[in-house]
Amino acid sequence: MLRRATLRSLRRATQQPALGAAAAAGRRTISSSRASSSSKLTHELDLNRLNAQRRDYERNRMAFLTAGAVAGVISFIYTAWKLKKAIDEKNAKEGKKSSSSSSSSSSGAVKFDAPPNIPTEQFKTEAGELRKIVIHDEDGNEVVPTGNSTVPLFPRTLDVSLPLDDGHGNKEQQQQQQSPLAASVITDPTTGTQYTLVGLGMRSVTFIGINVYLVGLYVATQDIARLQDRLVKSVNPAATTLIPSEKDALRRRLLDPVEGEALWDALLRDEGGSGGGGGVGGGGGLRSVLRIAPVRDTDFHHLRDGFVRAVQARSSLDKAAYGDEAFGAAMRSFKALFNRGQVPKKREMLLCRDAGGALAVTYDARGGGPGGPGGAAAPPERELLGTIDDPRLSRLLWLNYLAGSKVASEPARRNIVEGVMEFVERPVGTVATQVV
Repeated sequence: MLRRATLRSLRRATQQPALGAAAAAGRRTISSSRASSSSKLTHELDLNRLNAQRRDYERNRMAFLTAGAVAGVISFIYTAWKLKKAIDEKNAKEGKKSSSSSSSSSSGAVKFDAPPNIPTEQFKTEAGELRKIVIHDEDGNEVVPTGNSTVPLFPRTLDVSLPLDDGHGNKEQQQQQQSPLAASVITDPTTGTQYTLVGLGMRSVTFIGINVYLVGLYVATQDIARLQDRLVKSVNPAATTLIPSEKDALRRRLLDPVEGEALWDALLRDEGGSGGGGGVGGGGGLRSVLRIAPVRDTDFHHLRDGFVRAVQARSSLDKAAYGDEAFGAAMRSFKALFNRGQVPKKREMLLCRDAGGALAVTYDARGGGPGGPGGAAAPPERELLGTIDDPRLSRLLWLNYLAGSKVASEPARRNIVEGVMEFVERPVGTVATQVV
């Protein structure tokens, strides 16, 4: 028999291979798990797959942002459309109320939101023809309704005294006073030159029609005969007044973008005038005024930007005529006139053009006169902001309201044309005597 020590040795010998196999198996398990973990980590760090995921994220993000922007634009347009529709419905209701209370109102009149005791139309029909509505304010002054509640009235005539009147303006005045047609219209040196309203309208901005200011064109009362003569002879050189068919032809010409601009440009340049007519056709150009009355608070910079953009848009079409240094200096001087602050609503600004085309700008900070906050009893206190001698600048500024494919105020342009029709249907020289 074997000894116990021998048996223990044999038992240990038989157990050692099993332990070695177990240890080897353990080593293989640890090694394989490490290899598996390393392979998984390498798979997670695959750059191509990460780049693909990033591209998908950016694409989805851009799609969502684009969809949000489109939805925002659509909602803005829809809100603006609903707002404009509500404003139009309100204006239509007010127009129906005013038309039912006034049987003499014209179907082609311009309606806004004037107070109920003031007409909302500028014209009425008499004997088949449109006539400007003229009423009297509480002080007995002749005024014209604008149809706007903020500035309900415009004066029918203005008396303006400017430094321009001391130059070639007075020379022109002396030439006109030699004519029997202008003998009854004498400029008072204490009050200045009298100007008569031709037409007015609202200047609106943006596609929803935000009203900014009312603008009216005035012509020197002494120069109305010259304006009549030029317009009548542009249709019929042998006539002194126009019949209805000739008036329609002139209206079409004035409203045509090309012919209208050519006609007004010739008038502002003082071209095409007849040499006779007792001083009516010859001589200097037309003296005129653009009266601007804001219907909401604004500032000089906003008004200046609108004027400058209009002048630059037209001057860019003919760089040969407006590309010189003199015109550039005139533009810089014009911009400098408006380096000021706020312009409250109802304050009057006058852009005055004399017979030679020189421009003067005045501003009434007090707000006197019809439609102003000071009331008609308070006379305006006009401060001269400055003058510009280059006639090209004032001519382009006037054309911005009178003619072309795009004007600053289409209601003002059409209203002015109807005012011109009142002039040409009367014999040359008779309108000025009726104003006085």
